[in-house]
Amino acid sequence: RIMLFTENKALMELAAQINRLLENHLKVKADYRRSEIASKRMLSNISHDMKTPMTVILGYLEIMRLNGEATQEMLAKTEQKAQSVMELINQFFTLAKIEAGDTDIELSRVDICEICRESILDFYEMLTKADFQVDVDLPQNAVYIQGNKEALQRILFNLISNVIRYGSDGKYLGVFLRTDKKSVFVDVVDKGQGIDKAFAESVFDRLFTMEDSRSRSIQGNGLGLTIAKNLALQLGGEILLESTPYVKTTFTVKLKKISY
Repeated sequence: RIMLFTENKALMELAAQINRLLENHLKVKADYRRSEIASKRMLSNISHDMKTPMTVILGYLEIMRLNGEATQEMLAKTEQKAQSVMELINQFFTLAKIEAGDTDIELSRVDICEICRESILDFYEMLTKADFQVDVDLPQNAVYIQGNKEALQRILFNLISNVIRYGSDGKYLGVFLRTDKKSVFVDVVDKGQGIDKAFAESVFDRLFTMEDSRSRSIQGNGLGLTIAKNLALQLGGEILLESTPYVKTTFTVKLKKISY
């Protein structure tokens, strides 16, 4: 910064403008550096997430080629890993479209309670098999918001999937809906490993996954929360996070309420 000792108002204003330009320049450099680091991390994660299933696919194909035949088990595992790669590619495509503004999200009057119920039912079999305790508290009467059904379903799908992947230690899922005069809040709660404060700001970054998630039986690719946050922003809302590891982790979707 420039330090100037003068009583000349014109020079004081000039120095202030130069200092503002210098601060903006430093901010741009810092943002670029963060973006560069994020890009390198993203490429590393992409490599990991695609290399693992592709290695399995190629391994089974090699075995089938050498044996001259394919068992149903081998075909099923090969198909499963190919679907994992396809899912990753589709999520990249979805996120790219959202961030580029190419996704046309039409807003209308929708009942958020009904969407919550449908989303929980979609996971009923999986939650039952995993022996989850499920608590649901939704109003009996409809609660309307200005939103988009498909976008809201995708947001809740990603948040509940996140609970099953990373909060499974707690064996608990809670979905609660509350309102005030202007907003509707949907809380998706788990009691698993949670998110340390050091990672709280990074959890919505592209392809961010906590280190130990790489060794879990159910792995995520770090795109689900990013997509959920971007969709919430396009609906005029936001997603908030509060977490105390192994006590309570809450992702809150805040949306605009309408009364008509």
